[in-house]
Amino acid sequence: MTGERKVGRGVAGDDLYGRLRAYEGRAAAIGGVGKDPVNEPMIRHWCEAMGDANAAYPAIAPPTMLQVWTMGGLSGHAGGSARSEAYDELLDLLDGAGCTSVVATDCEQEYLRPLRPGDRITFDAVIESVSSRKTTKLGSGHFVTTRMDIRAGGELVGRHRFRILKYAPARGASVGKDRPTEAKEARRPRPVINRDNEGFWAGVAEHRLLIQRCTGCGTLRFPWLPGCGACGCQEWETVEASGAGTVFSYVVMHHPPFPAFDPPYAVGLIELVEGVRMISNITGVPYDKVRIGMPVELEFLRVDADLELPVFRGAVA
Repeated sequence: MTGERKVGRGVAGDDLYGRLRAYEGRAAAIGGVGKDPVNEPMIRHWCEAMGDANAAYPAIAPPTMLQVWTMGGLSGHAGGSARSEAYDELLDLLDGAGCTSVVATDCEQEYLRPLRPGDRITFDAVIESVSSRKTTKLGSGHFVTTRMDIRAGGELVGRHRFRILKYAPARGASVGKDRPTEAKEARRPRPVINRDNEGFWAGVAEHRLLIQRCTGCGTLRFPWLPGCGACGCQEWETVEASGAGTVFSYVVMHHPPFPAFDPPYAVGLIELVEGVRMISNITGVPYDKVRIGMPVELEFLRVDADLELPVFRGAVA
């Protein structure tokens, strides 16, 4: 029809958005029960993986573990998923409008009281908002935000907001050798530089990898933060890293493709000899030769005329 904008399978844009918004306020998950109580072994594993040596743990759980206690793992929750029919209907409606791909975009958490070993977790979630149609580099679609209310013994202890983009992939988006040549020529995303980390990037510009050291208790920390996680002191100084380290963990990125990146490539969690860990690309070895424990050395990679990044060169024995 003349002048009528169509979306997906012939659904008018305004009509589709009205139908999507009708799901706002409806339940996304009902009567969820944590698979395990809050427990010390999981807290210890988390702290080891994150390099968090705060003396408060494991007597309490790190606040950022909030979502951990709601997850069902590969085998799922007993009795099946707590996800509601309304949430499935919403996703089906988006699929029908051509928004068949999904990517998680961000999350927010609120902490009302610390969780302690033995706490039993229950949760419910609501569809908080559905955005109007947005256009992104991945494609056009709708942002869906859910809010999960998490309780221990019936008491509200925290909230977790999770946002996804359900989108129709942009034409020409593909993987590996089929990617458009202009994607390979695109610039890498620029790092977000703020008052908390500007000293780190100033060091990178001088080919120095700087670590913060708390002047209160001497604890080293990375990434850069405004205060010490061990003692809370907000005073700090910098230490220049030697550049030596090992691969603590790694992933090989195959999908989704992003402009300026050419998959497959290895991204490593590098443990520096100073004891802190940082995430960076692993260079100098094929992606399928990267191994946990592999020694690496710092180098600085000129990505383009305006951007240089710290990366780690590995060596195959």
